[in-house]
Amino acid sequence: MTFTRYVALGDSFSEGVGDDAPDLPNGVRGWADRVAAALEAAHPGLEYANLAIRGLKSRAVVDRQVGPALAMAPDLVSIHAGGNDVLRPTVDLDGLLAHYDDAVARLVDSGATVVIFTPHDPGAAPVFRALRGRFAILAEGMRAIADRRGAVLVDYWRIRDYDDPRMWAFDRLHMSATGHQRMAIAVLDALGVEHDLTPLPLPVVPERSALRARLADLDWARGFLAPWLGRRLRGVSSGDTLSPRYGTPVPVGDL
Repeated sequence: MTFTRYVALGDSFSEGVGDDAPDLPNGVRGWADRVAAALEAAHPGLEYANLAIRGLKSRAVVDRQVGPALAMAPDLVSIHAGGNDVLRPTVDLDGLLAHYDDAVARLVDSGATVVIFTPHDPGAAPVFRALRGRFAILAEGMRAIADRRGAVLVDYWRIRDYDDPRMWAFDRLHMSATGHQRMAIAVLDALGVEHDLTPLPLPVVPERSALRARLADLDWARGFLAPWLGRRLRGVSSGDTLSPRYGTPVPVGDL
């Protein structure tokens, strides 16, 4: 399968948050950039756009990004959304999935190969474990959409590597560089694209005493949780002032 133009849609997951790269747009790299580079190696001349913006809920991803993506006439599209909805106090999962299903149908009907994702299983994450039921319903809904629409599915829920906390960034919500590399491998494998990506080595973490673990939790609460909750209360998002990292298709070789 040969691809000439790849467009990534979504929220922070596809934008690349957690994979810090100060020299790149929005200060991140991410799995989608890594996939684009690997695809360009296999298909020289590939063009790439990334419209994803952190903090967006599913409806905003669909309503703001699907139309512009279709106008670019891509032959490969990835789309991820829903995680920000599930983290809110209430969520209409049936409505979310119906709206998302329509978006995936539009993308597939354009003739593009479409990659979608289940959410991660938060069962190993104490902070988010209480929401596991919501995530499980969303995951099963994404599997059903992939089956119904003929989309390529990356079943994030079943990639157990992400049970390791070293796959996550400081905020415990976004993947680290190691996690993004692992996701790039999963996407390329799902597409059946040959590549030479290998997992990045996991950092060695010394054993911590109960006191050090508690201090780490306090650092996380001050550094991430409190600002995150503050934005929720003010009705603002970390992505409100950001533009898409690559808002128009650019040759991957020029990045």
